[in-house]
Amino acid sequence: MARLIYMSITSLDGYIADEDGNFDWAEPDEEVHQFVNDHERAIGTYLYGRRLYETMAVWQDDEWMAGEPSVVHDYADIWRAADKVVFSTSLEAVTTPRTRLERRFDPALVRRLVADAPSDVSIGGATLAAHAVTAGLLDEYQVLINPVIVGGGTPWLPTGSRVDLELAEERRFGNGVVFARYLVRR
Repeated sequence: MARLIYMSITSLDGYIADEDGNFDWAEPDEEVHQFVNDHERAIGTYLYGRRLYETMAVWQDDEWMAGEPSVVHDYADIWRAADKVVFSTSLEAVTTPRTRLERRFDPALVRRLVADAPSDVSIGGATLAAHAVTAGLLDEYQVLINPVIVGGGTPWLPTGSRVDLELAEERRFGNGVVFARYLVRR
């Protein structure tokens, strides 16, 4: 059975972007990138909010990847092979293959997508993920914590929801990044 997973790269203080919207501090080195690639191979569908979709759509373009290491090209292949569902009221159209647009977040639709999925489903974008957290839809939380404190910005998790978790996996990387995978206790 497929799982709905929220994976994010954060600062130590729990932000995915700083107060200016920058997340350059989150760029993974090759070791972390390979780990992410290996994780993403199990994902068959990405659920995105508009902003994250617009950020991720660059993976459809080969031009910028010239001279990049093989882990970057590998991720592009993984991303292109997955289906994408973008939840947005303001995006006029999607610009990448294997992508569809939904005008509103509907928990029942997400439940059906996960139930019908042949492989895991990932949700991304703090605003969209907050809806899934609030609706109790997530099966796993996965976080790559970077050794940086940014002092404010876009938080990884919403306030106001309690979710009991069980630590299922942890890993330290040479660059100081720490990965943690938590299962939702039902």
